[in-house]
Amino acid sequence: MSEQPSRDTAQRKRLYWHSRRGMWELDLLLIPFLEHRYDALDETDQAAFRTLIDEEDQDLFAWLMRREWPEAPAIRRIVKMIVEYAEDADNAVHRPV
Repeated sequence: MSEQPSRDTAQRKRLYWHSRRGMWELDLLLIPFLEHRYDALDETDQAAFRTLIDEEDQDLFAWLMRREWPEAPAIRRIVKMIVEYAEDADNAVHRPV
């Protein structure tokens, strides 16, 4: 039995639980993006997502609501990807509401 699948599974669970922020607006943006887009991202963007979810809720909220933009280019890029995914009409089947 390979150790890699269990490591990937553990990381995926960690990402899922860290994406659940307890703030409805953030949950509606982060969890669907994780479930439907994360696996297709390149390693750089996946790393940016992992860094993003370690940020404070108030910063995430400001960024994802487009009130402010993160200074770090990699974080700004992943935030824009999440926002664009949420606004994409083609993902209506994945929207929780």
